[in-house]
Amino acid sequence: MSQVHVKRASLFYLVFVMYSYTTGGPFGLEAQVSTAGPGMALLYFLVVPFFWCIPMSLVAAELTTAMPVEGGFYRWVRAAFGDFWGFLAGWWNWSAGFLLCSAYAVIFSDYLTFWFPRIAGWRHYAVSLGLIGAIAYVNIRGIQMVGRLATALEVFALSPVVALCLLSLPKWRCNPFSPFVPPARPPFQVFGVGLALALWAYSGYEQLSSVAEEVENPQRSYPRALAWVVPLSIATYFFPTLCSLAALGNWQDWKTGYFADAASAIGGPWLGAWLALAAAVTSVAILNSTMLTSTRMPFVMAEDGYLPASLTRLHPRFGTPWIAILFSAIIYGLFAWQSLTQLISVYIWLRIGTSVLTFLAAWQLRRKRPELSRPFQIPWGRNGLAYVVGAPLAMSGVALLGSDRYGVRWGPLALLLGPIAYLVFRRRPAAT
Repeated sequence: MSQVHVKRASLFYLVFVMYSYTTGGPFGLEAQVSTAGPGMALLYFLVVPFFWCIPMSLVAAELTTAMPVEGGFYRWVRAAFGDFWGFLAGWWNWSAGFLLCSAYAVIFSDYLTFWFPRIAGWRHYAVSLGLIGAIAYVNIRGIQMVGRLATALEVFALSPVVALCLLSLPKWRCNPFSPFVPPARPPFQVFGVGLALALWAYSGYEQLSSVAEEVENPQRSYPRALAWVVPLSIATYFFPTLCSLAALGNWQDWKTGYFADAASAIGGPWLGAWLALAAAVTSVAILNSTMLTSTRMPFVMAEDGYLPASLTRLHPRFGTPWIAILFSAIIYGLFAWQSLTQLISVYIWLRIGTSVLTFLAAWQLRRKRPELSRPFQIPWGRNGLAYVVGAPLAMSGVALLGSDRYGVRWGPLALLLGPIAYLVFRRRPAAT
């Protein structure tokens, strides 16, 4: 992207874009409390990061400082294992973006029906399309605009969450960890479903590496941004859940969207309405950041000759891959016709596939490219490297074994489409 001047994002905006992609807010995980149990859910929020997002953050920090290139993890995997595995990392990530971006556009429209019940059918779809179009325009304007929007949305979305926590303190009367798991439920089923949700909550810490060339001093900014975002994400999930359970204790009633009900019970209808609006805003923030990261995949893969060269075209004013952004937005719009709740379980398979390749790339590049300059290095030597690779691999296996029936049926098929796509696209000449 060097041939066109690009306005780069500072550390401040990078933190908010990364946070809005990886976390956004505590919304969407409420069902984990009733499914896995309040004690297990709270434990997941505290423990899973040490086996998933903290290792990924260390890997992303080391490899971004060593190879701060557009495409990030896709090109790390390609450098480590060759064209085939690099292609899979990029393709699986791009495919996961179809599901995730479409889902958050639909979720936003679903939230609006709370205030505007007539938003149904074609109107619901039109709102989803309108949101996708608006966010595509923001992304074409560049990462600075994406960062400004992410900052404004997150400040608004987190304000009622902070209010909820503070107002709950005088009302604490219940043990938030009791019961630890739901009575009379198979332990492994509880463990597996809850773990899959926790991995989804703590995924994506390598994703902003795909826009490394659009960030000011990425070798310094990325490790610092990760150091801010990881603890902030843990706090975002843990404290609102802890405070609400301690004040209300009705863990059986928790379902998607329950934080608005909890806010109404703790602070009154005004806080409930504010939190419901914050949840809708959060879906916009996540869509905004997800579109930024996922639309760089077709751009860099086209640069490497796998996809049509037209996807490498940059906007003459903003220097962004506007054709790749528009093409991806069209696909998001096609998927947004109906609810994609079930397809989130398929998304988990694609996300785990991409993440596993990224973890293994850190290990392989230590062996293959020991001379590579690494301003930030995973600490604790070989033991640290074994930790950041081994812990997530074990966690991934357990999560996939615990997948629901829909995910087990369609997740492997979604992964299999990657090798098929490679056979179709691998012979394309490199873009010029």
